Amino acid sequence: MKKLRVLCLDIEGGFGGSSRSLYESIAHIDRTKLDLSIWCKAAGPIQDKYRNLGATVTVQSKMPKVSSLPKLSRNIIVYLRFISDWVKSRYFRKKLLEASRIADVVHFNHESLFWLARWLKPRTNAKLSMHIRTNLYGTIFCRFQIRCIAKTMHKLIFITENERSTLERITGLPITGNIIHNIVDLKQHKPHILVPSDDRFKVASLSNFAWVRGVDRCAEIARALKDQGRNDILFILAGNMYMPRTLPGPCGRAAREGKKFDDFITECGLSDMFVFLGHVIDPENVLASCNALIKPTRESNPWGRDILEGLAAGKPVISVGTYDKFVEDGVTGFLNHDFDAGAVAANIISLADNPVLEKKMGAAGRKRVAELCNGKARANELLIAWQSTVAG
Repeated sequence: MKKLRVLCLDIEGGFGGSSRSLYESIAHIDRTKLDLSIWCKAAGPIQDKYRNLGATVTVQSKMPKVSSLPKLSRNIIVYLRFISDWVKSRYFRKKLLEASRIADVVHFNHESLFWLARWLKPRTNAKLSMHIRTNLYGTIFCRFQIRCIAKTMHKLIFITENERSTLERITGLPITGNIIHNIVDLKQHKPHILVPSDDRFKVASLSNFAWVRGVDRCAEIARALKDQGRNDILFILAGNMYMPRTLPGPCGRAAREGKKFDDFITECGLSDMFVFLGHVIDPENVLASCNALIKPTRESNPWGRDILEGLAAGKPVISVGTYDKFVEDGVTGFLNHDFDAGAVAANIISLADNPVLEKKMGAAGRKRVAELCNGKARANELLIAWQSTVAG
């Protein structure tokens, strides 16, 4: 049987959730049926992992990407930068065009590659598929991006029902893409060497600093805990803590002084409650060192890769939103419909003071993702999606 030839484009190189999710799919997929190549925009730890699988992987730093933002003025800036990147990507696009002519499928692993897909479609006979991993909303730029995606792609892959609903709502059309939950690793991992091994209750955050992800809210939660005399709680933050200068409030003022979030935490007098690890290539080891995971998101999206990895590690997850397929309030963690620092602090105290509850919720979460994020089953769904697109 002829192998299906698939070229995958990855924007992160192992430094983000979309990259790790693609890797897990390829690690579990039946590669006897595929001739796979992976192009990564950034050099990173993921390339060695692909080579260990026997997959062909290269770094293509000129891969152009852009994604729309909820704030109108910021879109003008990012799209102006993208125009410059697009001009500089001429040689990359020539290589992509040549590669696409011998591929059956070109898979765009993130919606920020939408313009590249739009450019490629009339120039190739390869089928185009795309993973939709975020909810785009808020501005005319977002609506433009979504409509381009809907018109361009032969196959859409959504990580939950929520992303598909967003496309349907904005386009006003029924969307027939596949819902395939991200795959997560259920192996047991060793504790991270930089996480203190004392008796404090440790709460992990696995997000780069971003306003929409609510990383700054950890300061409010820590203050609420400290006001109650709970100095036995420690926040372990993994990720880049650079703060944009456009942030509102005290964080924005600190950012305009050239400070990062760890500097801001020191200014707030909360440094004894935080450990900052920077970017880590082994977030599973961070989770193995902690008791719970927190994601106080402003996007009400309690289903990202960090949340799935927390559940897979057997840790209760505390987040914000209403979608409870993964974080189910009182079962696999605590799901707050609206953010309130005092309420989240109470969630943490409930777990810190009740080890039985911590273990019960952790076991329920691990069982939940073992069923919904099964590696072999989800990877096979992706393979079938590619095959059906070519058979089309």
